[in-house]
Amino acid sequence: MPNDAPQQPIHSAKDALDALTSLLGGALPGSIAAADDPAAALLNDPDVAGAVTGRLRGAGSGAGNDTLCRWLYDAFRSNVPELQLAVLRFVPTLAGVYMCRAVSRKPLAGFEAVLLALYAHAAAQRGAGEAETVTLPNLANPSPYHDAKVPPKGKPAELDVAVISLALEPHGTVRATRRARIVGAVLELYHGKLAHMPLSSKMDFLEFCVAWAGTHSRLDDTDKPRLPPAPNATGGAEKWRRVPLPWELFQPVVRIVAHCLLGPSRSDELKAQATRAAECLYWRATETMEGGAVLATRSLVRLSQMVEEPIPEPSFSGAIENMAELEAMRANILNTKN
Repeated sequence: MPNDAPQQPIHSAKDALDALTSLLGGALPGSIAAADDPAAALLNDPDVAGAVTGRLRGAGSGAGNDTLCRWLYDAFRSNVPELQLAVLRFVPTLAGVYMCRAVSRKPLAGFEAVLLALYAHAAAQRGAGEAETVTLPNLANPSPYHDAKVPPKGKPAELDVAVISLALEPHGTVRATRRARIVGAVLELYHGKLAHMPLSSKMDFLEFCVAWAGTHSRLDDTDKPRLPPAPNATGGAEKWRRVPLPWELFQPVVRIVAHCLLGPSRSDELKAQATRAAECLYWRATETMEGGAVLATRSLVRLSQMVEEPIPEPSFSGAIENMAELEAMRANILNTKN
């Protein structure tokens, strides 16, 4: 990746934190550089997150000489798992800003270099030419739970194999025809580590998800959502942009939204934003009437409505009374025997 000034090689979380502190300068408090756990600071510290995401959203970010993109690239290519996790934490902002600006055909070589590094890692993990599939049971075959209406003659019917993600072909550049596939694969990589991501990272993703959909839910109060302004930015905030959402990009987006909505997080704010994103994606899907997209998002909207309904807590008062009665009967029986 080209850069105006060479940076020190990154071999550990401490090296990465030192390089980031030097890069961002006064944007980070001095205590960050002396953090006891550099990897945890890069992943979870709100000051680090705010400084990096603010820089990524700033005007002119993502160019070929963007030093922050160079830091993200080097940190991920260090092959240190903790650093790779820290870089994935910023994927929502990186992909979100990139897709919004790519519609305007702006040169974004810095963003694309980082995305290609993540894409290459995802392709290497999966294996050359290997699609991600899932095997579905064929109801024509009998099972312990049901009898087949028409017993198969001879050998059992073959199982159905559904392709979740197509094979990842090697790409050295980002073209308009490949953009959705590359970003979609990066989001699949992010989804695989979603359980380790902090709340703010998930909120960033849902924020951009609504922008990509370009539609509005019943939770929207304004007609034109906008990106939050970058720190020290002049003028108005950068406008949200609707982007093309082919299935190869739409599917990982829905999977991440579903995790935010139905996952183990107890954050009401996260679930509310996930509900909003699900509704926006549903209305976007109804524009194209693609069956898989409509079915997936409609199901997600229905599930979000179920999540909103409080589940009554079970009452054990009756069981406690019954147990007391049983204990009294047991005591009477024992006294009678004695």
